[in-house]
Amino acid sequence: MLKRLLDIIIASTALILLAPLYAFVAYKVKKKLGSPVLFRQVRPGLYGKPFEMIKFRTMKDAVDANGQPLPDSERLTAFGKMLRSTSLDEMPELWNVIKGDMSIVGPRPLLTEYLPLYNEEQAKRHNVRPGMTGHAQVNGRNAIGWEEKFKLDTWYVEHQSTLLDFKIMFKTVHKVLAKDDISAEGEATMTRFTGTEKKDAKK
Repeated sequence: MLKRLLDIIIASTALILLAPLYAFVAYKVKKKLGSPVLFRQVRPGLYGKPFEMIKFRTMKDAVDANGQPLPDSERLTAFGKMLRSTSLDEMPELWNVIKGDMSIVGPRPLLTEYLPLYNEEQAKRHNVRPGMTGHAQVNGRNAIGWEEKFKLDTWYVEHQSTLLDFKIMFKTVHKVLAKDDISAEGEATMTRFTGTEKKDAKK
């Protein structure tokens, strides 16, 4: 209950204070990338329940000859890279926090198609609300592999506390200012997760 109360207070305060910046970024996205300004995608939330996550759009609507979207590296513009490196594209998620879909701190909500690929340990990341930032984000973000990222996520689930959340929030500010670990090596964002070989439960 305390975590939820803090989420509402922090997200509401941030929305009020950042309103001018929110409006400016929305204007720039509209001007440079066109409509829609917001990117919406269904992601798994608490206990895997789907919700619609919203972010500022960072990619062009570019497709190949068959009508399929081009790779992220070709659709992600310099402006989009700037939004991601400063985490300004994440601002609309404050609405998700207020609605109760997300928390300020928690494992990042990934693609719904990954749900059947998790092993039992990795699936623990859905025992808490997904977050705007998290333990994995301040300890490697997209520069670390999936195995390490999931270990950090499950560690957070098992050790979460108000003090830990504030430590992660302060570290997040440092990471954003330093623009660290924005993408995986050789990738525009992060490689796709294709699953982990599940260990025999008897071992």
